[in-house]
Amino acid sequence: MDIPRIFTLAESAHRIHNPISPDKLATLGRALRLEPGARVLDLGSGSGELLCTWARDHGILGTGIDLSPLFTEQASRRAEELGVADRVTFIHGDAAGHVSEEKVDVAACVGATWIGGGVAGTIALLARSLRAGGILLVGEPYWRQVPPTEAVAKGCLVHAIADFLLLPELLASFGRLGCDVVEMVLAGPDDWDRYEAAQWLTLRRWLDAHPDDVLATEVRAKLTLEPERYATYTREYLGWGVFALMPR
Repeated sequence: MDIPRIFTLAESAHRIHNPISPDKLATLGRALRLEPGARVLDLGSGSGELLCTWARDHGILGTGIDLSPLFTEQASRRAEELGVADRVTFIHGDAAGHVSEEKVDVAACVGATWIGGGVAGTIALLARSLRAGGILLVGEPYWRQVPPTEAVAKGCLVHAIADFLLLPELLASFGRLGCDVVEMVLAGPDDWDRYEAAQWLTLRRWLDAHPDDVLATEVRAKLTLEPERYATYTREYLGWGVFALMPR
């Protein structure tokens, strides 16, 4: 089990695999008023920064599931580095359908709602692991402005305009799914820059070191095209946020 190699490669130097900064991740942890010993489940946990830093800063206990063996290994190393390996556990596996044996205080899927077939399915999946009165965390894109054409949406690496909503519509949709929105932390343009642009240096250095790799042509094409595509489309049209929800 693994995610596509080009994605793993591009984000191999990332600690956070979505456009939220370390400061905003810390803000989110404070905003949730986490108590020591709170149990957190993170589906699609990536390199473990959420669980590791919240274990260090708030004393939470956490379990993360991720499809990438590289990211899972990086998460375990990060836990050792921060001295929280006794508080968090990372599992290499498919988070789709995963339900915790013990109910948790926070059930999160930050940027991987494909595991539930979309936002509604992911909320339903997370809710199966949540204790009464607990909090769901969902990370999801939204349109900062609606693209004028489907071609522009595809420039944002989105299948269709209908895939995402404007922010007010997204917030309203959580209510229709039976949840109250109780907090949110949104990525800004600088956060997007750090997520996207940091990939380019990683790709270039990998390409210099592996010019004959079977992936070299694809990496060269991505490195050539991505800066202009990102600045033209994603940076202008696509927002991203983490939304804290409580089932009604």
